[in-house]
Amino acid sequence: MLDKSKIKLGIAPIAWTNDDLPELGSKNTFEQCVSEMALAGFEGSEIGNKYPKDPEVLKKALDLRGIQICNAWFSTFFTTNDPAETIEGFIKHRDFLYEMGAKVIGCSEQGHSIQGLDKPIFDNKPIFTEEEWEKLIEGYNKLAVLAEEKEMKLALHHHMGTGIQTSEEIHRFMKDTNKNVYLLFDTGHIYFSEGKQEAVDNLIDNYAHRIAHIHLKDVRQNVYEKLIEEKWSFLDGIKAGVFTVPGDGIIDFDHVFFKVKDTEYEGWMVVEAEQDPAKANPLEYSLKARNFIREKTSL
Repeated sequence: MLDKSKIKLGIAPIAWTNDDLPELGSKNTFEQCVSEMALAGFEGSEIGNKYPKDPEVLKKALDLRGIQICNAWFSTFFTTNDPAETIEGFIKHRDFLYEMGAKVIGCSEQGHSIQGLDKPIFDNKPIFTEEEWEKLIEGYNKLAVLAEEKEMKLALHHHMGTGIQTSEEIHRFMKDTNKNVYLLFDTGHIYFSEGKQEAVDNLIDNYAHRIAHIHLKDVRQNVYEKLIEEKWSFLDGIKAGVFTVPGDGIIDFDHVFFKVKDTEYEGWMVVEAEQDPAKANPLEYSLKARNFIREKTSL
């Protein structure tokens, strides 16, 4: 059983409106999204493309529903672009999240990323050069210091279609960066990358004390196998339903929840299961996720 005083539960708006595929959930409103999050029993949210950009407007809408902002995606381009551009954008992003009360900034290195391209996700994955790795590590070490200026934590979101996708790549990143660079642990993406439960369990075992944020998502094995066989892109997989909420797929979450308790993790666990809302009703699936987490953890 997990400690309610240390762990908060959130859910990402990507189940209602998809940032990478705007046609998915295009008719769903911001108000519907956050109202259904609250109705399902979640207390936190990340930020989606329909959320108000004005902090005062956003705060008012969330306060009415008892929802907090816990994180928001930020794309870095240290491997391909002028680092000054990423740093300038990061500071603006950091200051917005700080004003919203978030303590974590989740970042993904998008240099050479194919996650949004019509390319087979496993055949065309980017591989960083040694020079690119050096730029990446230097850049993230700088961002971590900038995050600390606001008493926040920088967390790397390992992600399919990027140069930090596999267990080996995550290990190199964590080994080479400073200890104030944290990991955004994503159950769905690490299973997707390696195709086995062992990868999920090993990743949280190896870096439990440097995890600052957790994404809980599951994988539908039949869709995953078809994606590999037919060489789909990442977004093809999303549309077909490769991801689902915890408890609805192949991943066993028992060890994840055990490790969260054993290491006395403090922070957010966020359900982030991007699906086509026309096929997977967001309220229905958010309730399914909430019930599963309650049964497994007592949260």
